[in-house]
Amino acid sequence: MLNQKLQQKLLQKLSPQQIQMIKLLEVPAMQLEQRIKKELEENPALEEGPEDEEVQGADEDEINEDQEEREQEEFSLDDYLNDEDIPDYRLQANNVSKDEERREEIPFSAGSSFHDILISQFNLRVSTEREQTLGEYIIGNIDDDGYLRREVDNMVDDLAFLQNITTDTEELNRVLEIIHDLEPSGVGARDLRECLLLQIERKDQSSPAVRLTSTIIKDYFEEFSRRHYEKIMSRLMIGEEEMKSVIDEVLKLNPKPGGAVSDTYNKSAQHIIPDFILEQADYGLELSLNNRNIPELKISKGYSEMLESYTRDKAAGKQTRDAIMFVKQKLDSAKWFIDAIKQRQNTLLLTMNAILEYQKEYFAEGDDTKLRPMILKDIAEMTGLDISTISRVANSKYIQTHFGIYPLKFFFSEGMQTDTGDEVSTREIKRILQECLNGEDKRRPLTDEKLTEILQEKGYQIARRTVAKYREQLNIPVARMRKEIK
Repeated sequence: MLNQKLQQKLLQKLSPQQIQMIKLLEVPAMQLEQRIKKELEENPALEEGPEDEEVQGADEDEINEDQEEREQEEFSLDDYLNDEDIPDYRLQANNVSKDEERREEIPFSAGSSFHDILISQFNLRVSTEREQTLGEYIIGNIDDDGYLRREVDNMVDDLAFLQNITTDTEELNRVLEIIHDLEPSGVGARDLRECLLLQIERKDQSSPAVRLTSTIIKDYFEEFSRRHYEKIMSRLMIGEEEMKSVIDEVLKLNPKPGGAVSDTYNKSAQHIIPDFILEQADYGLELSLNNRNIPELKISKGYSEMLESYTRDKAAGKQTRDAIMFVKQKLDSAKWFIDAIKQRQNTLLLTMNAILEYQKEYFAEGDDTKLRPMILKDIAEMTGLDISTISRVANSKYIQTHFGIYPLKFFFSEGMQTDTGDEVSTREIKRILQECLNGEDKRRPLTDEKLTEILQEKGYQIARRTVAKYREQLNIPVARMRKEIK
């Protein structure tokens, strides 16, 4: 049986401009520079330079003559009238920016990525084009930690469907053995056990500790990973000293062999550019936006005059009207983009100033104990902005202070009350928790229940599940995983 009914829904739809504004608010300084460059390349009605820029030392005739030459070189309405299909390059001013010209003239070196390093090693080990193709495909499936997460069977199917290459698991495994012999040691492993085995096999097998470590990883890896050392010692009939030598050997191995190479490459390719700069002045702290690489923007005078000129034509045909609409659209887009950049700057400063006011004691000295509990809602109420807007500002933004560079997220934390009614930041509780764990007896690590008791004795009324959550946020494993033999 079908039923019909009317239902009203109130939906809020964002305009394309609002969506773009939200995206602009989210991007950090480095990406903003790239976003502005992209807009300058795509919109010839947008130019670099201060608004109302005046040319000095030239008379009116020279200015007009220069304007005409520039319009002829860069754009003309006829360009849009004469051809039905307008080439993309005609829709961009000067086609190639000065920065791009300089990049072509000046040679530069770029660091090799993790996968590039593996491929260059692999190609020196093989002699056939087929092996190169298979090896490069396998390496392409290795993640940044150095692990091969995709099953060999699945790669056989992928190669058949995507590259029309017929192979089998036996051939791919032979190629994978070559990859296992590459540097860094352990690369191409399917799991942690294989990764550690690949590394320990390259060590001096005449060492009793190395041989014992190899045996334990092969035959007792699950027990070892769970730190059931007594069980392993009982089965292999070894003492604590021998067990400790195995632990020491394992600690020398790298559980993420690709991590060091990937981190080095990523750090060379990306570095933090602070969005805000906080400096000490005679009158106190001075906050500013980091606009060092952000160009000033203005509307193209040539495009504005072109639009005025052709809109005076009362007998304009369809092609002229279409061209006028195109120019107007580019001008409107340029005006909106300039306004959006200004609005972004105002919103960022408004938010950061509120954070400075809320955390004034902390920013005076950089003392973590002075950091007050602060949530997004606190800053939203101070600024009159929406919580989602504060969240977007805080996301991926950094501030350079006189005591270091910090992500804005660092200054936000929940709060709780002590027995005396004082409000403290959860960051302070985590600090105490870290101190407790740093000083624990590794033979008998503190359980979450014991940590809860310690915190409650210090006046922090906190539940065990909350302690467990904070411990996980500090990347500290459970007690049995922290157990050591000394």
